[in-house]
Amino acid sequence: MSTIEQARPRKNYLSLWQKLVFGSGDWSYASFGTLRQIFYAIFLTDVVGLEPRLASFAVVLGVIWDAINDPLVGMLSDRVKSRWGRRRPFLLFFSIPFGLAFIFLWWVPPIGNQIALAAVVSLMYMLSDTLQTLISVPLYSLTPEITPDYDERTTLTGFRMFFNLLASLVTAVAAPEIVKSVLASGATQQQGYMVVASLFGGLAIIPLLLIFFVIRERPENTQESRQEPSVSLRETIRTAWSNIPFRYATALFMLNWITFDLVALCLPFFLTYWIAGGNLLQKALGMSLDSSVLGLLLVTSVLLLPFWIWLSHKLTKNITYIIAMSFWAVVQLLIFSVQPGQVTAILILAVMAGISVSAAHVLPDSIFPDVIEWDELRTGRRQEGIYYGIKNFIRKLTGAVAIFIALQVLGWFGYQTPPQGATQFSQPASALLAIRLLIGPLGAILLFSAVLMAWFYPLTRERHARIRRLLERKKARQVAKNSLP
Repeated sequence: MSTIEQARPRKNYLSLWQKLVFGSGDWSYASFGTLRQIFYAIFLTDVVGLEPRLASFAVVLGVIWDAINDPLVGMLSDRVKSRWGRRRPFLLFFSIPFGLAFIFLWWVPPIGNQIALAAVVSLMYMLSDTLQTLISVPLYSLTPEITPDYDERTTLTGFRMFFNLLASLVTAVAAPEIVKSVLASGATQQQGYMVVASLFGGLAIIPLLLIFFVIRERPENTQESRQEPSVSLRETIRTAWSNIPFRYATALFMLNWITFDLVALCLPFFLTYWIAGGNLLQKALGMSLDSSVLGLLLVTSVLLLPFWIWLSHKLTKNITYIIAMSFWAVVQLLIFSVQPGQVTAILILAVMAGISVSAAHVLPDSIFPDVIEWDELRTGRRQEGIYYGIKNFIRKLTGAVAIFIALQVLGWFGYQTPPQGATQFSQPASALLAIRLLIGPLGAILLFSAVLMAWFYPLTRERHARIRRLLERKKARQVAKNSLP
């Protein structure tokens, strides 16, 4: 029997039904995130009417608040004591407010002054982000709590990413269709965005309530059964930083998602102003060009998801990630070479990018839970909440950094805001070059940097199995000690 086979744990902790229900939570998170990833930057410039550089600072103010609320919510969820566990009460009490967060993010304040407009937009961003944090940190903190198994975590993350990609597909295809149908009917883009926000905000509530009623935390990981000493936030963050696998997983996670966010938010600009030549109503495959490209990319991602899970079981998570991201980096370089009007070429490249996008979704998230046991072995505490608080902050930080970089670059390169109601508008050559550089070469550089982090990631399947064995022995000794008279 090989070393890898010996290291594989044999127990499944979750039923198929539980995996499906837990995975459905990513429908809620991904529909919110996809709207923000892909459409928020162009919404701020073309609908709200903010100057690009000013819009970028409005988002950065929200990230400053992020730096506070994510670790705090993580620490709070670690310390909650209830008959429902530590994490599930958040899903019960904040699912409906989270649904309303969609609407807050896509509201256009009726303000003429640019500074005041940016301030109100920033406040709405902060409010919606806070409600997202109160759901996402406890939700993802459940992953290492409901299964300790190395490979079952990858499978569970695969179920999550199926719903994540499905939500991304539906949102990415439906949102442009709804907005552009409203625009073509003579109404405003703002009305279209509000319809989209109301629809997907309402649908986001259902999976979160299902998880509350179906999923249970393992008793040995709840605060009622684990009487652990209270540790300050500063000490907890210091301990997290001393966790070497956590550093690599965090760097990989950050580079992975800043690439995805940057490519996603630049794509509408690239398709509208470079490929379509400024025709806001350009169609392909019977749909808007945005919907067609995003649809092909995400359908491919959903179809390839089982392949990447299978390959990570055969190899390891980090090696599989290296293969997938190297391929995607090459695709991004090819996208830079596409010329205006080459719709077929961009559709083909969307399919090619989709091959790796599913791996970019599932593998960083399946790597991250394994650092929890490393921390538990060193400290004697399970601190999923703070780790996932930091992870959630980093995830949202990548989106904000991507928006900041893109909007700053567009502003400096002369991007022009189209008039309200326009269906045809051209950008200057300098702005078009900036859009191409952001989506092509810069994306490839970031992906190769993520590959480098994956190459040096130290926590293999065998090492994780050894950590779990040491933890079991430690717990057994503690039980034996406690049983002595």
